[in-house]
Amino acid sequence: MLGITRKDFIIQSLNFNLKNPWNILRLTVGGFLLPHALGKFVNGSINPAVLGFFDKAGFNPPETWVLIAFLAEIICGIALVMGICSRFAAIGAAITLIVATASLHVVKGFSWYWNVGGYEYPVFWAIVSICLAMHEFQRKN
Repeated sequence: MLGITRKDFIIQSLNFNLKNPWNILRLTVGGFLLPHALGKFVNGSINPAVLGFFDKAGFNPPETWVLIAFLAEIICGIALVMGICSRFAAIGAAITLIVATASLHVVKGFSWYWNVGGYEYPVFWAIVSICLAMHEFQRKN
């Protein structure tokens, strides 16, 4: 079943059972997206460094794309933490992270190590998100 059902929107206590490693992973992915989204803003407005990055990456107008990225990360993060529409939220997170990886490549060229601005970190989290989505789709069938 690939479609969204009413059950996808029900918050269930079993989604918070920390004896299930998939729940831990889902909560972690969602939890990591939230501060990443919030980092796009500083003092109530768009972070100038983030705005400059989006501009260099070719997103025009950059303000609009920062807001789109923020909303994607917040919606996916909250959905994953709450365990609602998890399979689709994980796909959304993966897509967002793949776009972030491609953007890093456009701005910096090939640079793997995260500590020097490379894309090691978003690639890792994109793969984790894909694995989580695959698990959630198998679980729903």
